[in-house]
Amino acid sequence: MASTSSTDQATLADGAAQRRQAWAELLSRVAMGDRGAFEALYRQSSPHLLAVILRIQGNRAQAEDVLQEVYVNVWRAAQSFNPALSQASTWLSSVARNRAIDSLRRRQTEPNTISSHQPGHDDGEERDMVNEVASDLPGPQALLEQAGEARQVQHCLKGLSGEQQHSLALAFYQGLSHAEVAEHLGQPLGTVKSWLRRGLLSLKSCLERAATLARG
Repeated sequence: MASTSSTDQATLADGAAQRRQAWAELLSRVAMGDRGAFEALYRQSSPHLLAVILRIQGNRAQAEDVLQEVYVNVWRAAQSFNPALSQASTWLSSVARNRAIDSLRRRQTEPNTISSHQPGHDDGEERDMVNEVASDLPGPQALLEQAGEARQVQHCLKGLSGEQQHSLALAFYQGLSHAEVAEHLGQPLGTVKSWLRRGLLSLKSCLERAATLARG
């Protein structure tokens, strides 16, 4: 059984290494204006980058729009990729993450404006449309709940070991696969998977206790 597990880990690691090498080669060709390489890179990497964006930008339709912006950026900035400084997957994930964050900031700063007064129908009187449009913004109670949840998550994260915190940050905030996290940390894949599993279980348990106390 141990031999089979080691074989599986080696296979996953080899697959991740091959993918990184392939993406690095494609990015180098994209930097020279190779449209075929760009299309191949899109097919191979877009599912991974969409997952990265969705962790930040929860709306799938908006996330898909951001994904298109990401690849426009990749096409324009591919020459800035240096394989000696970072892995292709890390560089692409960074572009996706930055675009997703920028998209959120834009949406938060864009005013939702409408023409307040519109002509009436039969009576000829104007109607105040502001009173007839329901706001999509969260109310004060929802904002307080969101802030409380964010603080509780941070509190629970502090209760994890350093290895667990680092692994979770790489996997869920930077969008790295388990194999990429293992390589980034220089640890065996099985060890990283254990850190992630135990970290998630501890985080879940802490949040459940906090929710129980809040209700009680």
